[in-house]
Amino acid sequence: MSFEPEQLSREEAHANVEEAIENNEVALFMKGTEMMPQCGYSRKALGLIGQYRDDVATVNVLTATEAYREKLAEYSGRETIPQTFVDGEFVGGSDILEQLDDNDDLAETLNA
Repeated sequence: MSFEPEQLSREEAHANVEEAIENNEVALFMKGTEMMPQCGYSRKALGLIGQYRDDVATVNVLTATEAYREKLAEYSGRETIPQTFVDGEFVGGSDILEQLDDNDDLAETLNA
């Protein structure tokens, strides 16, 4: 038995991007959910953020992957997933989060 998330329309996905970025201090666009990440990079990003923040808004892009990529590119200039935004500003994916953590800058970046 496989689980397929409900598919969103392009408009719904675009609205979700705007709402998540504008209404949350930290927003993570990822493949899968907080309880069940569906890729290693999303799992890594979630884990890095979780070291410093309990309150992160997560958005499962698998419900409309191409629509999410399209809208996220308007905000970040990138289509890759995962993407992290703090206070409406693009921070990066799991690689950037890892670099920030290695440099002891991630907590400050996340306003933790």
